[in-house]
Amino acid sequence: MTSLTLAKASDLEPQSDANELAQPKAPFSPEDTGISREFLLELTLRIAQTTKQFTTEWLAERICLPSRVVLNLVDELRSERTLSVLGQSGNFGLQLGITERGRAVALESMKTTSYVGPAPVTLKAYSDLMETQLARLPKVTPERVSEAISELVLPEETVQIAGLASFSSRSLFLHGPPGNGKTTLGQMLHAAVEGDLWIPHCIGIGTSIIRVFDPECHRPTTWDARAREIDRRWMKVRRPFIIAGGELTIESLDLAYHEGLGYYEGPLHLKANGGTFLIDDFGHQRVDHQELLNRWIHPLESRVDYLTLKTGQKFPVPFRPMLIISTNLDPDKVMDPAFLRRMGYRIFMNNPTPTQYREIFERYAQHEGISVPEGLLDTLLRHYQADDRPHRSCEARDLIERAKDICRYRNEAVRLTDDIMDLAWRGYFGRRERWAENRQSDASESPS
Repeated sequence: MTSLTLAKASDLEPQSDANELAQPKAPFSPEDTGISREFLLELTLRIAQTTKQFTTEWLAERICLPSRVVLNLVDELRSERTLSVLGQSGNFGLQLGITERGRAVALESMKTTSYVGPAPVTLKAYSDLMETQLARLPKVTPERVSEAISELVLPEETVQIAGLASFSSRSLFLHGPPGNGKTTLGQMLHAAVEGDLWIPHCIGIGTSIIRVFDPECHRPTTWDARAREIDRRWMKVRRPFIIAGGELTIESLDLAYHEGLGYYEGPLHLKANGGTFLIDDFGHQRVDHQELLNRWIHPLESRVDYLTLKTGQKFPVPFRPMLIISTNLDPDKVMDPAFLRRMGYRIFMNNPTPTQYREIFERYAQHEGISVPEGLLDTLLRHYQADDRPHRSCEARDLIERAKDICRYRNEAVRLTDDIMDLAWRGYFGRRERWAENRQSDASESPS
């Protein structure tokens, strides 16, 4: 049976400058890949049998190995009469075709795995490079955090705790009433982290392939100038931000095997390594929340997770995302105390005070280029008080957006007036009380 060997030390070569990310060094031979030669030969044939004829350059692009390594593999396959040379391609390349013998070998190998794509890296190479990169990434600073969340109106204590969580990459638990910016804070905190990561297209465990790079989750960046020295089995990406809400299931946190494609899909938290993994609306998933909590207890403590192949084989992988959990439910009702103890930091996102609500409203209006008439906010706050309605941070934005809808619907210039805000209020909250009932003619102070 084909097997994958462990990576050698030569798989990874840190840059001499400690401020630069370690970069995966391109292999000089099949042995330098850390992958068994037999596996690489069979993978080459499986790729070859997808087309009638091909060049060594075409093959190198699809297997993501240097031409020197591909030519080494091709030489052996030619000697085994599984590939045949059809001509030259450029100065150094070859035009090739798979033979009937080669096609039979490829089909036989597909009984073990039908994977066709970039050559994998070893689990050790992935784990080592992930740890090396994380140690060299720029540290989050108070200035970066303040800049990233500057659009939010938050108490200073909340800003401090959010910064500590981001700086330490410890987990963060956000809870409180809905509409006060928990999800937004989680998203904005990710903007405070800097740097790129090298992640592999896929990892090999025995004959099993696990896809890590996912175009839907990762944003590739440009490579450095010395691209020829870099192992193309790896992709350079922005530090990932992955969010999962009510659609999250316990199955999505383990490997998912694609029968037709011949590989496993890595779970979301594996793809989020080195970045941020936000579980939004915790407690509203299609899985029992206690089962979900139990899934995270060990990884949060050890920073190692265990995944399981369909054969039953378990293996460890790094658990290195910043995990953020957001919920509007009562933590005492949905959270196990043992789990809460393992969360790095906790923030209660309370309703804004009238003063904070004013600031949120004025900031958003200014951002949209809309002036706020004198006394309008006094009337708005009295409306909240008359309805015994708590302020929510999102409602300032939502009311202004509905006022914009009204003006555009009427084909008028966007502005805030008593009439427009009356309709915006009733259209948003579904209340019958009219704006004028809470408007006072004098310039009295709004409630504090």
